[in-house]
Amino acid sequence: MILLEQIARYIDPVAIGIVFGGTLLTTVFRSPLGDIGRGFASLGLLASANPHADAAAARVSVSRIRELAQVRAIACVDRVETAQRFLIRAARELSEARNSGDFVRWAAADVDARRLRHQGVIGVWRGIAETAPAMGMIGTIIGLVQMFSHMEDPAAIGPAMAVAMLTTLYGVILSSAIAAPIAGRLETISEAELAWQTAACRQLEILAREELDSLPPTVVRPNLRTVL
Repeated sequence: MILLEQIARYIDPVAIGIVFGGTLLTTVFRSPLGDIGRGFASLGLLASANPHADAAAARVSVSRIRELAQVRAIACVDRVETAQRFLIRAARELSEARNSGDFVRWAAADVDARRLRHQGVIGVWRGIAETAPAMGMIGTIIGLVQMFSHMEDPAAIGPAMAVAMLTTLYGVILSSAIAAPIAGRLETISEAELAWQTAACRQLEILAREELDSLPPTVVRPNLRTVL
């Protein structure tokens, strides 16, 4: 019971509304809604993401793609079985490419688009980390104004001082203990993911150069999209 009373002292709806509500409103104004949605959806990755395991699995999948291309043909690599959606798309694009240039252009565009999405999500949390202390300072100023305007009423000084102090506390917690660590973790995951995807694309590019670019100029390789 005493513990609950101690915790209750640090809970103030007005201070929570100023800091968390103000930070959320500012985030909505400064970031696209798509990035905000992906930003909150990315919270599930904090505990489940394992970039090192993904990189190891990607190397295995690329080896399977290479083996399938050597045994059959590069047009059959889209039949490779892998749990990684990126490599499934990469194998499909590789099987439909006329030459290595087609695959390189797709890989560069896809990785760049993924990098921009990651930066947008990380930017949302970086923005929250930057905004929260400012909202805390605004709450502190509001609380001090309320306190000084009611100096003749001792009963009103306490709540106003609580708002002034707790908004600063909430701002620091939201910034340094929540948003900044989340942004840092997501940035680490993003860098690792983009690294193994780029490395996988380079290996597949080599495979495309070995088979597709070695065809005589008079040979036109059928393309599934063209046939359809």
